Amino acid sequence: MAADSPHLIGWSEPVTDTSVKAVIDPDTAIIEVTLTGRWDRELSWKARTVLDKCLAEHPTGMIVDLHRLADPRAVSVPLWLTLCAQGAAMQPPIAIAVCLPAPIPLARRLRRLGARDFLVTYASVQQAHAALADRRPLIDRMHLALPPDPAAAALARSLVSDACRGWDLAHLRQRGLLVASELVVNAAEHAGTDIEVIVSPRGTGGSAALHLAIYDGHPALPEIRDPVPGPLGPSLTDRGLGLRIVGAAASAWGAMPARGGKLVWAILRDRSEGGRHEP
Repeated sequence: MAADSPHLIGWSEPVTDTSVKAVIDPDTAIIEVTLTGRWDRELSWKARTVLDKCLAEHPTGMIVDLHRLADPRAVSVPLWLTLCAQGAAMQPPIAIAVCLPAPIPLARRLRRLGARDFLVTYASVQQAHAALADRRPLIDRMHLALPPDPAAAALARSLVSDACRGWDLAHLRQRGLLVASELVVNAAEHAGTDIEVIVSPRGTGGSAALHLAIYDGHPALPEIRDPVPGPLGPSLTDRGLGLRIVGAAASAWGAMPARGGKLVWAILRDRSEGGRHEP
């Protein structure tokens, strides 16, 4: 994929009458999306863009809070039905919960279309969190807490090696080591906070993938910078340039706000057509 990740979700824009905000809980890997404003073409575009980026991260669940959405004609219904279908089709499936008041037209139309059979609605975000905590699919996860020290990358690489060996993902090991090392070093140098590394598998069989998540306590999302020519050529050690390594090695990667900081993630998939080996 291109080095400039399309999956960076920031909060740089001020809160306006129309907004879509997303935040992930690194402990549960559940993303909470909040829509604010009247449903129109602009808000529809924002919502689709953010939701697509959230699905790309492949969380264990998504909570969509529509309490601040003004949609008296319930024209946004197709988006919520599509979101649920997309989440259900992923491996493992993503549990989707929509939060909205029961009496409003949007909730009534969802019920009338039979959405209650596959799109579960809740009266509050708190109820949705409690329900998804019980319903979200069980995903193997390996977790490691690290200090803000570039040398901690060696421990992250060891975790990735153990994960690839335990989940029969040896063909992803080399790229996984590269991505984990780069992301941990970036977090240590530029965030300066404690770091959490979470590794988990995605999918099964030939479509199996490795998911890496790096959490730190600094809210600023990573920046991707252009190489600066010099006498020895561009240097990938300059601030932000190493993310181009991540973009080249990962099948997809991105970043988004998290509770108390940010989470940078990457997914690695098999790139070979006829075998399971590292290029």
